[in-house]
Amino acid sequence: MTNFIPIFPLALVPFPGVPLHLHIFEPRYKQLIEECVAQKKPFGIPCVLHDKISEYGTMMEISEVSKVYDDGKMDIKTKGLQVFRILEIVREIPEKLYGGAIVNYLNDHRNGSKKMMLFLIDEMRKLHAELGIQKPMPKADDELCSFDIAPHIGLSIEDEYQLLQYENELHRQEFIKRHLAKVMPILQDMQTLKKKVQMNGHFKNMDGFRF
Repeated sequence: MTNFIPIFPLALVPFPGVPLHLHIFEPRYKQLIEECVAQKKPFGIPCVLHDKISEYGTMMEISEVSKVYDDGKMDIKTKGLQVFRILEIVREIPEKLYGGAIVNYLNDHRNGSKKMMLFLIDEMRKLHAELGIQKPMPKADDELCSFDIAPHIGLSIEDEYQLLQYENELHRQEFIKRHLAKVMPILQDMQTLKKKVQMNGHFKNMDGFRF
């Protein structure tokens, strides 16, 4: 299906089903959000990469306007709906400060592996343990998908954008598996290095090598 949507380009990658909190301060986007709230309609966030609006983005619904400031700025809570691909950017809309785009929507095949997903969740928690952080998930483990954990595993914006384009959950899971397999040994090596640096200058209690 082809559709025209208002767009709010940002240098980030929102994911379907994942909450995103935004502070709205530019006049054109204050107008966009006010109209979306009044008409109860979603808007699109295409990812800005290397100072360019990228081809893919995520439709967002506004779940709450948390605060409106005296000067019209807003804090809003949004949630990703579905991934779109831009066919044409419409930079000027009559009587509007913001722009839009003609888009179509990706098919999202959620036929992932439950076993793989539980493995990825376990690996994510190992990563968090190495980092010394705790990040509670908004859903039970058996309800989580790749998009839910993607913001919590240290992906670069380029990697997040690549993940967004996969239409198959199995492909997304495999992408995350490869990322975690790459980053975990590096992090563990860094922790070993940190311990070595911290031990420097201390009296060492070590067994002598038997020869």
